[in-house]
Amino acid sequence: MRALWIFLSLTIQSNASSDWWKWRGPKGDGTWDLPGIAKKIPQTGLRRVWKIPLSPGYSGVTARDGRIYTMDRPPSDPTGDRERVLCVNAKSGKSEWEYAYAAKYGNLDYGKGPRASLTIFDSKVFGLGAMGRAFCLAAETGKLRWSRNLAVEEKIDRPNWGFSSSPEPFEGVILYHVGDRDSGNLLALDPENGRTLWRAGDDEKAGYAPPLIVHHQGGRHLVCWGPNKIMGLPIGGGSELWSVPYEVKYGVSIAKPIFEDGILLVCGYWKGSRAISLEEAQGQARLLWAEEEKIKGLMSQPLYSEGVCYLLDRSHGLTAFRLRTGEILWRDGHRLTPEGRNPQCSLVWTDKGEGEVLALNAEGELVFLGLSPQGCREYWREQVVGRTWAHPAYSERRIYARDDRSLVCWELP
Repeated sequence: MRALWIFLSLTIQSNASSDWWKWRGPKGDGTWDLPGIAKKIPQTGLRRVWKIPLSPGYSGVTARDGRIYTMDRPPSDPTGDRERVLCVNAKSGKSEWEYAYAAKYGNLDYGKGPRASLTIFDSKVFGLGAMGRAFCLAAETGKLRWSRNLAVEEKIDRPNWGFSSSPEPFEGVILYHVGDRDSGNLLALDPENGRTLWRAGDDEKAGYAPPLIVHHQGGRHLVCWGPNKIMGLPIGGGSELWSVPYEVKYGVSIAKPIFEDGILLVCGYWKGSRAISLEEAQGQARLLWAEEEKIKGLMSQPLYSEGVCYLLDRSHGLTAFRLRTGEILWRDGHRLTPEGRNPQCSLVWTDKGEGEVLALNAEGELVFLGLSPQGCREYWREQVVGRTWAHPAYSERRIYARDDRSLVCWELP
């Protein structure tokens, strides 16, 4: 059964590359292969296909097999506080099903709604609520397959701003970044029944990003960024392979790391960025460079191409720098998204070879631009939603985005 699930994993990922079935896209790194987006838009602007009401939340949007999925937090009713999963038709925006469950936020800061994006895999919807509820639903009907309150069952202290890491499918399990020193930072659950199969990691609390699967020197392992260290963890559970200390204020280990050319890049808010070289022998990691003042990320995962990283720096805006050395090539002076305490912009490659990128900024503007080591060129921008931190989904030449009042579909030129 496990071998069949792995085969389905590879087949489904190959056949549905145009769908946005998990956070940050089918490859999990903000890559969407859609060359040919027009560098000019009509005078009338982009065409909006549909718009439907939505309640508040930070959960991003995912798309698969003609359906669009997200989570929100409807207004309280006599039954109490709830989190809700919504599934709508991609073409019409009409509701196909909803699923809701009790979720009392109490004193949770930034408590307007769920954080993690849903993962649509093997005809199932895997989710994680802000208070630690893990669940699996049938993708077509919304019927509950299983549900677990991991925070209670595993005796886990929630991160300061709630559980936020989207579930990650990998070789017969679903990985949840929820644990702590006692339970393990990563829990590998059986996708059929939610049972814990193995666990790994011993940081004190969970971070906010999904684990990164690293293929290096013929081997594979997982990278998990907790609030106190960056960990290399074995597949199947057990003691860490390596770790690099990196204690972050308030536990804000948010942006998912990237791994390129044998180098792991982690970009933090308070303590800046770290570049870590993974050595040939598995179990060895070496700090290449650290920059605490000039290269600081926040929530936005950086993009990478041909030795250069493109990161939304919290203090200077979009910044290009060399991965191997940290040398800064240019900054955009906050032109892509406005300067602020918590700047945010979701960056996605549409044609990596040509350096073309779609970005949804915190103001709800969709921006099409070209990136290169020499600079940044903006082609067009269009207001598609209100203020938002939620990641959009891209599928079939359309963008699906949300704010705290609506979920919208726009056609790309």
